[in-house]
Amino acid sequence: MDYRETGERFKELLKLENEPVAIKWSVREPEDISREEGKSRFCEKLEKAMKGEVFYSTADEEDCMGGARYTGLRDVSEFPANMRSGAFLTAMGLYRDIPAVQRSWRNNINIEPGIFRAVIFAPLGMAEFEPDVVFLICNARQAMEILHANAYDSGSRGLGADSGPICSSMAALPYLTGKVTYGFGDAGSRRHMGLGDEDVMVSIPGGELPRIVSNLEEMKRRRSFRED
Repeated sequence: MDYRETGERFKELLKLENEPVAIKWSVREPEDISREEGKSRFCEKLEKAMKGEVFYSTADEEDCMGGARYTGLRDVSEFPANMRSGAFLTAMGLYRDIPAVQRSWRNNINIEPGIFRAVIFAPLGMAEFEPDVVFLICNARQAMEILHANAYDSGSRGLGADSGPICSSMAALPYLTGKVTYGFGDAGSRRHMGLGDEDVMVSIPGGELPRIVSNLEEMKRRRSFRED
């Protein structure tokens, strides 16, 4: 499967302005891809890939507790208790108190730590690997068409993300469930990625992308989606 060709058709069908990002978890550090220079947050890595960078990242390059925890690069027990409590999020004004943080975290999903050594990021059009998850920034109309394309031949429903960090809701969740996931991002990711007010997020399990693109092509010939 040539995901680069599929990605280009995907962009054309939806008229996407932003490059979709291919994400892949790896049990070893790849030899044919450059390691990220310096540290950044998971959401910033997505932005780098959207802008054309191809690289892999390990726990050493992850600058955010959530990014390391939810992608499975570090075990939560490795972090100090004052971070595991979530007190830093109350200081930032994201939650009123620590109980609220703890309750919220119970809904976040993470990849089991200790399995993967690296996470690879690339613009979908430049990915020379089969992505586990394809992440994109789009508008509400484009997100709606993706959700319809997902349901077109299967009746499948997408998952709506909540206030949790996108490293969980838009990466670990679609990876582990195999479900198309949509959401608005959390306050931190929207700020660090510089997103516009109208931008929404969609993540597609990599194996579902060819089916969704094929469905989009057929849908575009039907009355409800045809552009006259």
